[in-house]
Amino acid sequence: MKLILRSLLKLKRTSKVIIAVLLICLLVRLLPYFAPIRAADIAQNQLAMQFSDRNGLPLGTLLTRDQEHTSVVPLNQVSPQFIHAILAAEDGSFYHHGALDMKAVIRASKEAIHAKRIVSGASTITMQLARMLQPVPRTLSGKMQEIWLSWRLVAGMNKDEILSAYINRLPMGGNIYGVEAAARTYFSIPASELNLAQASLLAAIPNNPTYFNPYEHWERLKQRQKYVLNRMVQEKYISGAMAAPTSATNATRTHTEKVVFQSRQGGIIAAPHFLFWLANQFDKTQTEQNSPIRTTINRPLQQFVEAQVQQVISSLATNNVHDAAALVIDNQTGEVLAYVGSPDYFNEAKLGRNDGVQALRQPGSTLKPFVYELALEKGLIRPNSILADVPAHYAIPGAKLYSPTDYTERFLGPVRVRIALANSLNVPAIKVLEKVGVETFLERLHQLGFEHLNQTPEHYGLGLTLGSGEVSLWELARAYLTIARQGDATPIVSTFSNSPIQNPKYTIQNSMTIWQLITNILSDSYARATAFGVDSVLNLPFPVAVKTGTSSNFRDTWTVGFTTNYTVATWVGNFNGEPMRQVSGVTGAAPLWNRIMLHLHEHQEPAGFPPPEGLVQLPVCAISGLRPTADCTSVVQEYFYPEDKSNYERDNQFNLPPEYDEWLAKQQQSNFTSASLRILSPHHGDLFLVYPGEETKQKLEFKLAGNKSAPVKWWLNGEKLDTNSANSLFWNLRPGKWTLEARSGEMSDKVSFQVELANIKPTRRGFSISNN
Repeated sequence: MKLILRSLLKLKRTSKVIIAVLLICLLVRLLPYFAPIRAADIAQNQLAMQFSDRNGLPLGTLLTRDQEHTSVVPLNQVSPQFIHAILAAEDGSFYHHGALDMKAVIRASKEAIHAKRIVSGASTITMQLARMLQPVPRTLSGKMQEIWLSWRLVAGMNKDEILSAYINRLPMGGNIYGVEAAARTYFSIPASELNLAQASLLAAIPNNPTYFNPYEHWERLKQRQKYVLNRMVQEKYISGAMAAPTSATNATRTHTEKVVFQSRQGGIIAAPHFLFWLANQFDKTQTEQNSPIRTTINRPLQQFVEAQVQQVISSLATNNVHDAAALVIDNQTGEVLAYVGSPDYFNEAKLGRNDGVQALRQPGSTLKPFVYELALEKGLIRPNSILADVPAHYAIPGAKLYSPTDYTERFLGPVRVRIALANSLNVPAIKVLEKVGVETFLERLHQLGFEHLNQTPEHYGLGLTLGSGEVSLWELARAYLTIARQGDATPIVSTFSNSPIQNPKYTIQNSMTIWQLITNILSDSYARATAFGVDSVLNLPFPVAVKTGTSSNFRDTWTVGFTTNYTVATWVGNFNGEPMRQVSGVTGAAPLWNRIMLHLHEHQEPAGFPPPEGLVQLPVCAISGLRPTADCTSVVQEYFYPEDKSNYERDNQFNLPPEYDEWLAKQQQSNFTSASLRILSPHHGDLFLVYPGEETKQKLEFKLAGNKSAPVKWWLNGEKLDTNSANSLFWNLRPGKWTLEARSGEMSDKVSFQVELANIKPTRRGFSISNN
């Protein structure tokens, strides 16, 4: 030492300063390893979240953000029975020794020497806490680190603080830590209410949480419980008669008492998907919340919906249907009342943890109401407009010609807007989207909260109105809530906390009348009768507006609807993407929607929807929307803008444009053709080529759509054709310009076409060129 001092004295002043600085840095680095540890230094900040429903009923407790299920409670809020049990089991002399229990150390050492192996440990509760705070290897150096940390804990904390930190960190099986989390997980009660039987069982688990797993090794746990109870007798926490029975008549109620552990639901009573989603929202906002967090969920309703989801899926199992989801929202407040993400969250084999409320799937036809609303808003269609449900063909770059059809694979011809939307007709919806524009419609969907439709308009194309994008059930419910509130958009609310987790508010500036009209259409059971029938599960004994949807290949079915009180959205399908068999929106998701709606209004029917303000009703033919005539089989009332009334009264017939020709050609009898004649072939302006020597072989069909029961006369360039065929005949092609006319009583139609002589004989016959 003297030598070192002499060496230091001989150093230059600069060197001394450097060494002094290095020594100070070393001391600063080592100081934390010598400083006492206080309770505030090891406070648990990442705690599990406890949730209750709107009325204070518990929903469950979730993991912390670091995936440990921990819930901290003060020592005075823990049952004395558990405190006594854990002290007896782990460290009976805890309050009488320091960091180490020297008596236990000596005893363990003697036993090890005698048995030539470790028979019992000597770890105190303080040492166990040190190991929880800083896990170290089971080596001599690791043991020394553990003891050193224990001394620091004793230096900075009193016994109650150490015990409190210990029991709030106890490993209780799986990812459950602490007595409070264990009590709520296993028994759905707080730690303060644990009785002796429950407390002794929980105190038995930390010794080896895997070995004493209550779900897998119940007998082992019961044997360990007997040990704990015997230790409690030895420590005089309970009397011997209570813990060590010698006969059936003297059996202690403690050891033989039947204790029921809750299922493997991790302390969750209801709404697991909702709780995990909500916890994730709090994580994103980094918002500290008081526990328990009071949510908007109605637990009895939630449990009813969960049961209905399971029952409906069970009934559809033979149709290869395995998954479903449902969401219930209060229209007045936007509060979530029920949230079911799958039939069974805890069934991992069936992908139960997938959340069908937040999952992105193709929505089928459920977006159609919004394209009609937008078209009405912009004046591109009127409430009384007649749309064409006829064969249509669209060229898609890099793909086959797209010819949309409905699942019935038939077309209705001219239809009202009401009929087109209520029956979810595809071609009219596409034609309306053509008028609106895909980009404009996509902007509106963004305004409605469809944030996941984030591709370009070109990506979705006209199929956007048929469900070519992917949305969530949550987004659909939020959008339909806007319809239910007559265009007054509101966020969806999920908690009653000071910082509620909700979607941002958005504004849509348009007429309330249009939203009322859309609601009126969606609630018209007679309007949708063509596709769904009058007596379907969509028809309820009170006013309700509803829309179904089915994605391509029957992978998803949706039903979303609302009354004046509630909005209910349901999805039925398969998380793995497998198609269902013989299931559509009305047979898949609709029965679930039906059950929930009936339950919600079991005791009080909802008020009716208000009629569209400022519109007038006039009689029209039920399907076509034309003014009623003698051959109109069904007359209904339709809404009109007042300014359209005069045009309605003045126009007495509806002339079908050329887009109806293909449809008309396939009609056997049509109300639309009885009032007028239509030459379907040839088209006006057609040009045909005839080849030398082929005049007698090349023929052109003159085809007519009209009343097949009435006599028809054909005229070509003013010359009457001699024929017995009323609606169709074949004519040998001859060069020239021709005018074809068909007459039936006072009705007639006329087209002009041209036939030219070709210079080169083709390899195939019947070649023609059309100018249309």
